[in-house]
Amino acid sequence: MLTSEAAARVDVIFNEHARLVYRTAYDITGSHEDAEDVLQTIFLQLIRREFPPDLVANPQAYLYRAAVNCSLNMIRRSRREVLVQDAQPLSTHPVCTHTGNTEIELPPLYEAVAELKPEAAQILILRYIHNMSDAEIGRLLGKSRGAIAVKLLRSRARLKKLLLANENASRFLPSESRTAKR
Repeated sequence: MLTSEAAARVDVIFNEHARLVYRTAYDITGSHEDAEDVLQTIFLQLIRREFPPDLVANPQAYLYRAAVNCSLNMIRRSRREVLVQDAQPLSTHPVCTHTGNTEIELPPLYEAVAELKPEAAQILILRYIHNMSDAEIGRLLGKSRGAIAVKLLRSRARLKKLLLANENASRFLPSESRTAKR
């Protein structure tokens, strides 16, 4: 049973960090429904058990990592699930319109990010979705700026390799990267 003190703590943490969790989950899954599921899952887990020490020490970092991990697990699970035998897959991912008038579907990019280790995915998302600097990411994750820079370099290289392995996803790479493969 949740005490009134614990319920008040969860309520305060929810009010302060729900937007971060939702936005992070949406950025990864590309689906409002999945982002809501991630948000609910994380806070239900907090209600059902004692607060982890990491949450007490740095709630923003803990909840960000939880949102990334839960979202990546959701993407991995959705790839394995077949709901209806002969149904065409529904695209629940957003369409990118940043490249002028052309629309590009993003599922191959999401799937490649889901293949990365959780820490690598977190760093890439913080850098390129949330536009955080290496120093800001380091403070959030409790690492040095130099360690973040190295992990970011390696994560980009791994992501590039995953995208090159998927011909449908190679359009996300600059043209010189695509020709270097051949």
